Amino acid sequence: MSDQASVPGSASAPSDNDRLMAALSYVIGVIVPVIILLGESKDRPFQRYHAIQSLGLSAAIVVYFILVSILSCIIAAIPVLNALACIIWILYLVPAIPVLYYAYQAYQGQMFEIPWLTQFMRQQRWL
Repeated sequence: MSDQASVPGSASAPSDNDRLMAALSYVIGVIVPVIILLGESKDRPFQRYHAIQSLGLSAAIVVYFILVSILSCIIAAIPVLNALACIIWILYLVPAIPVLYYAYQAYQGQMFEIPWLTQFMRQQRWL
């Protein structure tokens, strides 16, 4: 899952500011990545890589939330499964685990790939 490869176009390790902004791009969803990409992202390839990857992760999380909401509605509509409705909220917390993990990895200065997502983004030439 972790890939220690260096950032393309970067000869040195990321600075503390680069690592902090990369980590915040995962924790603060869409706002920080957009700020990074609208700013000086060409001069900061580490920040740019994580900003784009976190935007893709945010989009995947939105799709996940939509699917969980549909599942929640179905469970609430079926009287036999109604008992599950009180614990379905736990599914809304599941994305917090990878988000915090990826933020930690970015703060450690690591380049990593999110399974399926990073490969898809590279195929689309977004990364």
